[in-house]
Amino acid sequence: MELQRLVGTMEQCACVERELEKVLHRFVTYGHQSEERLDELLRSVCEIRGQLLAFGVQDADISVLSQTMAQCCKNIKETVQMLASRHKDIHGSVSKVGKAIDRNFDAEISAVVAETVWDTPERQKYLSESIVEHLYRQGMLSVAEDLCQESGVVIDMSMKQPFLELNRILEALRMQDLRPALEWAVTNRQRLLDLNSSLEFKLHRLYFISLLSGGITNQMEALQYARHFQPFASQHQRDIQILMGSLVYLRHGIENSPYRSLLETNQWAEICNIFTRDACALLGLSVESPLSVSFASGCMALPVLMNIKQVIEQRQCSGVWTHKDELPIEIDLGKKCWYHSVFACPILRQQTSESNPPMKLICGHVISRDALNKLTNAGKLKCPYCPMEQNPSHAKQIYF
Repeated sequence: MELQRLVGTMEQCACVERELEKVLHRFVTYGHQSEERLDELLRSVCEIRGQLLAFGVQDADISVLSQTMAQCCKNIKETVQMLASRHKDIHGSVSKVGKAIDRNFDAEISAVVAETVWDTPERQKYLSESIVEHLYRQGMLSVAEDLCQESGVVIDMSMKQPFLELNRILEALRMQDLRPALEWAVTNRQRLLDLNSSLEFKLHRLYFISLLSGGITNQMEALQYARHFQPFASQHQRDIQILMGSLVYLRHGIENSPYRSLLETNQWAEICNIFTRDACALLGLSVESPLSVSFASGCMALPVLMNIKQVIEQRQCSGVWTHKDELPIEIDLGKKCWYHSVFACPILRQQTSESNPPMKLICGHVISRDALNKLTNAGKLKCPYCPMEQNPSHAKQIYF
């Protein structure tokens, strides 16, 4: 069933993509034809202008000049009409893309959305804060500030500062400037080691490679810089040996040697990802913002929910899904979206929630609060897994 839904979604996307490719092809063709016709007209007008400047109106044959000007005006008019007609055809193709989207995807999703999800100022504040945090993570600082002013959200400077520094370093890395990242890694060396991170070594490695790409003139500087590898010799011995071995081919160029893989350009994108991951770990943040994770999860869950809603309506069993804050089926979002374990009560066989959290008994066994209340008799509770009798008020909430 899941495979069928996936195949169906891919077919829908392919249908829209085909219409989009037609539009893009027409745009490119229209652009080339427009340039050719306009260049041709421009040359024709320039020739007429040159003739008038060379011979003068007095010497020119008025009848010939009149015919030439009339033909030129006619060509201009025909070109304008032709371009306008083809432009209308493009508008038709663009509208077909919109129709293909409407035909293959559901535009109305209110049936699976809780109407009151953002009805309180507190929830709206949470949403605005999530958007602001996402904008800070993306480096869109001015947009985040504008949103704060318009929404009235107050963000503490202590929250902004880490994102400002993170984006400053990432921007430098995108410009292939390693110095800010190296300074940050050295400052946070011990904390990175506690995370078992290899970020600092990879930064030094990439800086060493940038020296190698400069050729034989950087040989002495590269040898001196190799001293930075000493603290990492035990963990990255093989990588260091490869870097040192590449120095033999420096005179002939690393790109012409067996070590040419050291110059692969994807290393810069990789170091950006590693820095983002480890910096977020030090800040106690996930690599992706809560907003982007929620959006991605919604995109995966929405098609399934729409199909379930359609089946419920077709079979006229509307009572199956009455609470919008609960899902009628379990939706697998993949391990990427697993942030904590989910506890299911072994007594009632129900998943715990905010209103029914797991409770730890004195004996160490865990059951849900609803099960705790049902098992309580005359102010006493006997654990269903061991004979220990205890006071239910001594049970402790361990989640939520």
